Amino acid sequence: MNYRKIILHVNDDPQLTRLVAQHLQPLGYELTSLNDPTQALRMLGQSHYRLVLLDIDMPRVNGLELLRKINRTHSGSQVIMLSGLVSMLTLLQSYRWGAEHCIFKPLLSVAPLLEAVAAVFRKIDHWHSALEQLHAQPRVADSGDGWQFSITALDVPVSQLLAPAGQLPPCRG
Repeated sequence: MNYRKIILHVNDDPQLTRLVAQHLQPLGYELTSLNDPTQALRMLGQSHYRLVLLDIDMPRVNGLELLRKINRTHSGSQVIMLSGLVSMLTLLQSYRWGAEHCIFKPLLSVAPLLEAVAAVFRKIDHWHSALEQLHAQPRVADSGDGWQFSITALDVPVSQLLAPAGQLPPCRG
């Protein structure tokens, strides 16, 4: 798909945000690193992030609670959790509250992170394709009284359907 692959990385560790940026930016991902987790929701409201990389254990902000807020207010953004809190509870809560993947730190290899990011964007590509196909195909509806009429599948652009709540970003660009 031809759209911007924009990622917000929320982590209180500047070394980790730099490391992740060094690996993702050369692959064509646009990455914003945010070391102050209290600003995450504000940042999500200002741009069209398709993916959030989110730490769990941060000062002043619990990443799991932030995950819940993201899914309530910015449902167009997918989330990958990055955490040093290695436990079954952390993993289950992350998935239960909407995370696409949970990757544990320390990152001995960036390969699992790169694979998870690519998988999220493949999923987004799939939904873009499906919605574009639906949008392009006229439908025939039956009014229930024997009359059939043609309708357009969608009256709104596909980009608006995949936008974070309250935002209408362009799908391409």
